[in-house]
Amino acid sequence: MRLLPLLLIAILLAGSFPATALASVTVAEGVIATQVVDRNPVAVAEIFPPTVGTLYCYTRLVGATDATAVTHVWFRGDEEMARVELPVHSGNWRTWSSKQILPAWTGAWRVEVRDAGGTVLQVLPFTIQ
Repeated sequence: MRLLPLLLIAILLAGSFPATALASVTVAEGVIATQVVDRNPVAVAEIFPPTVGTLYCYTRLVGATDATAVTHVWFRGDEEMARVELPVHSGNWRTWSSKQILPAWTGAWRVEVRDAGGTVLQVLPFTIQ
């Protein structure tokens, strides 16, 4: 008899959370590129010259059932260089962030794509050499 009230409370609580908390946003495509043209990445690579100038982290996200956000966190080695929050407005959403790369910033880089809760969805490694 005590189990029934607990089950009812659990069902009511589950219905009170927003859809974004229950939605599973995933990265369908994630790349580093030198340009984004017509909402598509151009010159995708994993190794770039120190003179590249600007790089773009392009992501296509699927699974959002309500408006949410992802964050692109740019790292050079273990040092965070930039953090860009980007809105996601549909179940198939393309978005990107950019980072100016100075010629002296050679070495291993990565961009972590994180969901609204901070969970890492994908890591995109690249090198400046």
